[in-house]
Amino acid sequence: MTVSYFIADLHLSDERPDMVRAFLRFVQEQAYQADALYILGDLFEVWVGDDLRTTTSQTVAQALKKLTQSGVPCYFICGNRDFLVGKRYCKQCGMTMLPDETIINLYGRQTMLLHGDIMCTLDESYQKFRRMVHRRWVQWLFLHLPKRARANIANRMRANSKRYNQSKSDNIMDVTPEQVTTRFKHYQLDWMIHGHTHRPAIHHPFNDNSQQRIVLGDWYEHSSVLTVTPEHADLSGAQL
Repeated sequence: MTVSYFIADLHLSDERPDMVRAFLRFVQEQAYQADALYILGDLFEVWVGDDLRTTTSQTVAQALKKLTQSGVPCYFICGNRDFLVGKRYCKQCGMTMLPDETIINLYGRQTMLLHGDIMCTLDESYQKFRRMVHRRWVQWLFLHLPKRARANIANRMRANSKRYNQSKSDNIMDVTPEQVTTRFKHYQLDWMIHGHTHRPAIHHPFNDNSQQRIVLGDWYEHSSVLTVTPEHADLSGAQL
């Protein structure tokens, strides 16, 4: 079957076993039919190092390993929640980690894949935080803290993020149109596919149906799956 699947923003965790079960059903009932599965960030609600195993991380790894061993490649781009996912865990899953902004030929379409947070440039406080935590020395220091300390820091950061985001406008939380336009023109894109904003939609940035920006929804509200074939793209909910 000539089809590729794209998902993002599942935010899987031990606290939401229903979402983990939904993901496992998607893998077992749909993903095995695919040419490839692309996970565009925030597969997990939080990630504080490949050495800190949880029931969810191990369950997901086992499911993805079986998928990739069956011959379906799985590609992963880090999100803002799980940017510390490393080579060790990707190897455990059989996933291939891709750069933050990746260009692929998707059935003849020049397509950029990314999580999407890097384009939310109006959110200056977040972009400052993002630049800091993506520095290698900062990540090295964090990953060498005791596991409990890392978990406590991550929990505080999640609580602070939730509180701050409640006071931000929808405009600030969305991607900046200029960031989209620049990438389309510079890379001569046909399509762009990303998540992060939790606002599933198919946009036509230049009023041209051949050029599309496809935004994946989260799984808590939308169970969003993008199904792409050589003929079309369908953005809908997973068959849960």
